[in-house]
Amino acid sequence: MSRERILAALRSQELPEEPLPKLDQRWNSGRAQRRTRFAAALEAAGGRCVRVSNRAELARKLKGLPEFANAKRRASVVPHLGDPNVSLGELDDPRRLAQVDYALLPGQFGVAENGGVWIDATDYLHRAVLFLPEHLGLVVKTADLVNHMHDAYKRIRFDGPGFGCLIAGPSKTADIEQALVIGAHGARSLTVFLKDAD
Repeated sequence: MSRERILAALRSQELPEEPLPKLDQRWNSGRAQRRTRFAAALEAAGGRCVRVSNRAELARKLKGLPEFANAKRRASVVPHLGDPNVSLGELDDPRRLAQVDYALLPGQFGVAENGGVWIDATDYLHRAVLFLPEHLGLVVKTADLVNHMHDAYKRIRFDGPGFGCLIAGPSKTADIEQALVIGAHGARSLTVFLKDAD
């Protein structure tokens, strides 16, 4: 009985028609606008966007993050960054990645439409590094931002068997008691470093 009343109330609502966006137009006029849109979408998803001009500034900003500064166990797939003290190549059991406090990984590109970052993890020994660490940092070049998912799909390539993942914000779920829970199924925080140059 309640179900029918709820459905009837929903059906009686008159919603204004919203025109769909045209996908053949340029959504953004340039790199600066893509960067702004990406940062806004990422932050709306619960992540943090940190713009850096080069590798040296990235290292300084990374050390200033509380999640990184307080991390006892760190892993990194980004060469010469992240002060790793956990070697991913030496872990015999991927479940031990749950003990990693902070992981720093490279992203292939970011999507301005939704704040997502594509990670090609084909060569990772343990793909669980994308999901089990407490906090996650991703490094993406500003030049590698695309407008929307249509552009993103054009960039994804696997020459053989592979594995990739689009990550947009920290892990979250709202299906438990209708309360938003951050970090329930993955990282509790996500920071994307947008790097202008090497």
